[in-house]
Amino acid sequence: MMIDNPYLPIKTEVLDVIEESSNIKTFRLKPESLLHFKAGQFVEMSIPGKGEAPFTPSSSQYEKDKLEITIMKAGRITSMIHSLKKGDIVGLRGPYGKEYPLSEFEGKEILLIGGGVGLAPLRALFLALVHDIEKYKNVLFCCGSRTPSDIIYKDCVLDKWQNLDKKRVKLRITVDRKDDSWKGNVGLVTTTLDNLDINLKNSVSIVCGPPIMMKFATFKLLEVGYKPDQIYLSMEKNMSCGVGKCGHCRLGNFYACKDGPVFRYDKISHIHEIWD
Repeated sequence: MMIDNPYLPIKTEVLDVIEESSNIKTFRLKPESLLHFKAGQFVEMSIPGKGEAPFTPSSSQYEKDKLEITIMKAGRITSMIHSLKKGDIVGLRGPYGKEYPLSEFEGKEILLIGGGVGLAPLRALFLALVHDIEKYKNVLFCCGSRTPSDIIYKDCVLDKWQNLDKKRVKLRITVDRKDDSWKGNVGLVTTTLDNLDINLKNSVSIVCGPPIMMKFATFKLLEVGYKPDQIYLSMEKNMSCGVGKCGHCRLGNFYACKDGPVFRYDKISHIHEIWD
């Protein structure tokens, strides 16, 4: 549900701050009025008098009165957000953009591929999928991180999600570099796409992460047999204003904030700068 004035933030309280890794935190937030989003959409989060930036909620779209946003410290605004504490007040406006087309995924095998903070939008999608898991044939979630300590949502990825319906939900987890405690797969997230036990004709894949990871994951998917119209990408990197005015997120004739950020690959594969 869009607020009447798309530029007016909703007063929002920080309920909790969860440290996911050395530079990534999840903020549990309670807006003063309900802010309904669909998995894949984004919101603008502001610190009054300081500035704002766009982020995709990482919590379930079915949790109506609260939401979570996972943020990597990477610049001025994100550094200020990382200094927030329980009880602080921020602003939220939105939601904006196109969500993942869940109705088109029904009856299919779903392959999710995420790396780093790119797991945030995929977490919202994953939670939406498992909420109605009977609508989908199965879900395979492939997660990649640089090291074991960089894995976000550890309680879920390494424990809780592993105990879901094993016939319908599976995880493949990998790290680029292991430590003495790591017993799992070592390698880039693309290595989790080897030996896929998937009916490619009845499958879709969704990719989210750093541009270089998305690029090579997409190429790997094409290599194993996915068609461009079976691959969905979350193109969030250059978004700014959220309403198609600033032009920062332009992709060819598209604006990621209005026409995306979820794009089917066949719609944008001809645009060279999508991986920049």
